[in-house]
This record gives sequence, structure tokens and C-alpha cells, in this order.
Amino acid sequence: VNLGRTRGNRNAATWGHWLAYGRDSRRRSWFSCFTRGIRTSRSHIRGCSVCISSPTEEGMMKFTHLDNAGSAYMVDVTDKQPTVRSATAQGEVICSPEILAALRDGTVPKGDVLAVARVAGISAAKKVPDLLPLAHTIGVHGCSVDLVIHDDRVAIEATVRTADRTGVEMEALTAVTVAALTLIDMVKGVDRSAYIGVCGIVAKSGGRSGDWSRDLPR
Repeated sequence: VNLGRTRGNRNAATWGHWLAYGRDSRRRSWFSCFTRGIRTSRSHIRGCSVCISSPTEEGMMKFTHLDNAGSAYMVDVTDKQPTVRSATAQGEVICSPEILAALRDGTVPKGDVLAVARVAGISAAKKVPDLLPLAHTIGVHGCSVDLVIHDDRVAIEATVRTADRTGVEMEALTAVTVAALTLIDMVKGVDRSAYIGVCGIVAKSGGRSGDWSRDLPR
């Protein structure tokens, strides 16, 4: 945290703490010191039992793959019950009009690019534990990868389903990104400017957090 001063004798740490904790009444202790006229300097923060306890209060966001010592570990999901879960990810490959026309006509020199990219994405969804060291080995019970050619890009969408103890967001993202990489690999000899655009999870269902969805920014 930057404890340097800003204009008006207000230090940046105070405002940073308010932005992080101010909306939660359990986390306002540091800010309350400031509003009571106490100068929240470095020495005050180190010596004040209220301030020093605030950042570690219960309810503060924690990374699930880090233990209390800050070491990475694999989350134990043994006691969780299997439930039906799904996740959908979207991505895109931006390439030249010539390549898009060749994809529509099926005249790319390496063959049926979209079919190969689709199979690559499905295969990749089943390989996530080999790629991400802390990912769980779970059953991929369903996976669909769709590629649609637009005027300025190829849109990719993957949906993965399972009945297991943890979600399949990483499987959906991996399916989309590997499909995108495969597409680029197959057209790079003709269009070296092709690149992967926006990519992310757009929906998930099941599990403790329930259903969630959003639109990706363009």
C-alpha cells in the first residue's frame, strides 16, 4: 500500500483502504480513525490495534489456492458433493478479410480449419489438469465448441458440462483459447497478422455460487 501523502494532508493509504473496505461496515475501522481526526500516518497504522487488524478481518477476499503462509496448494474438494455444473466461454480471432473469405469458401491451404479447431478445443477441455498445475481432474461429461465467421472476425464459443465437485470454467476457457490457437496456426502461413481478441467466461451454472452471466466487452 502506498503510504505517501496526497494534497490536503490526506495520505493515499486512507483512500485506498476506504475504496477496498468502506462499503462494508465491518471493514471501516481504518477509515473511522481518519474521520475522527486521527492522522493515519505510518506510525499510527503500525501501532493502532484497530487499523492493524482491519486488512485481515473475516470477510476480506482471499485467494483460494494460497494457504495462510502464502504458499500455493491444491484445494481439497473431497467433502464436496458432486453437482451438475456448466460453464460457457467466448473468444474471437481477428484476421484479414482475405482469410475470412477463404474460410467461408474452404480454400485455406491446410484444409478444413474450423473443423480442426473445433476438435482441438474439445480435446483441450479434457487436458486442463495437464496444463494448469492446481486444477482438479474432473469428468468432462459434455463439451461443444462452435466457430462462426463474421465480417471482421471468427467468433468462438465453448460450453462444458459436468457432474462433479468443482466447476468447469477453466475447461471452457481452455477449449476456446486452444481452438483460437489452432485457427491461427492453420492460417498463419497466409495471414501472419491474425490474433486472439477478447476472451472470457460469459456464463456458469451450478455449484455453491449458483448461476452467473455477463456480456464480454468489445
